[in-house]
Amino acid sequence: MVKNLKNIISKQGKAYINGFVLVLLVSFASYYVSFLPWVKSLHLSPLILSVLLGIVAAPLFRTSKKSCEKAVVFSAKKLLRLGIILFGFNVTLGSIASVGLSGILLSLIVVVGILWLGYLIGVKILKLDREIAILVSAGSAICGAAAILALESSIKSKPYKGVIAVGTVVLFGLLGMFLYPLFYSFDLPSFTHTQEGYFIGLTLHELANVVGAAGAISPHTQEVALIVKMIRVILLVAVLLIVPYFFAQSKEGERRKLHIPWFAFWFLGVVALHSFITLPAELVEFFKFLSSFFLVMAMSALGLQVDFKNFLESGTKAFLLAFILFLILILGGFLLVYYFV
Repeated sequence: MVKNLKNIISKQGKAYINGFVLVLLVSFASYYVSFLPWVKSLHLSPLILSVLLGIVAAPLFRTSKKSCEKAVVFSAKKLLRLGIILFGFNVTLGSIASVGLSGILLSLIVVVGILWLGYLIGVKILKLDREIAILVSAGSAICGAAAILALESSIKSKPYKGVIAVGTVVLFGLLGMFLYPLFYSFDLPSFTHTQEGYFIGLTLHELANVVGAAGAISPHTQEVALIVKMIRVILLVAVLLIVPYFFAQSKEGERRKLHIPWFAFWFLGVVALHSFITLPAELVEFFKFLSSFFLVMAMSALGLQVDFKNFLESGTKAFLLAFILFLILILGGFLLVYYFV
């Protein structure tokens, strides 16, 4: 019996080891590339690079799928959720309260508006797959790749759909990060540093985009932008609870099993813990690193599972939707800040 147990453990271990080695290699390569000077100047985070390098390594995964699949799927699902939970150490309720009710309401308008318009334009007008449409919309509305990964896990969509959505937020997030400081240098729009912080925090996709764009203007702009951005991150919890409920209704009108994303509650619990209990700074930084590392592993695993045929079939419309949403974010964000900040 002991011998059989050892054999089972040995087989299970081998089924995971090869896949974890592959995911870790892609993840470490992402960190290495992110430290190259020209890459750092573009503010390309390991989170973004990992999915790109994962796509490059996808043929290797397909040739060894039998020995790697379990660990790759585990990384894309389980480690993703753990990374999202620990991401709560980046947020405190006190920092959110510092921008007041206006910051919360404006963030709510942006998130709800972009999700609704994105789904409407994507599905009804562009005839885009509804899962891709909502993933692109979530990435644009909330917090880029992290939101896409979390929602992709909750609605149980295929990996290639998440990769398409991530590609859109990478492109337009980077574009906005470079354009916003350029426009501001020409006094376009004519905002104060506080207003510009609101504008950037409300409209840019990734945290890295917000840091890069706002930091190029002033420290105060960066501080305001990050707080407003974190409010959008908090709203991810509500989105993870509401969207899967609607997606539980299949196209044929039949009820599917509703998957409750319990990790969203754990994320909120971590935010509360970080807000009300003073933890050692070193421990908080360690948890932040773990969150980042687990999310990078999840993105690597996502990239490894990409099917280029599906990617090319749906990619064009997805990027068109993301472009439209980017324009709406710019115009809508300008109007909201101009009249209410």
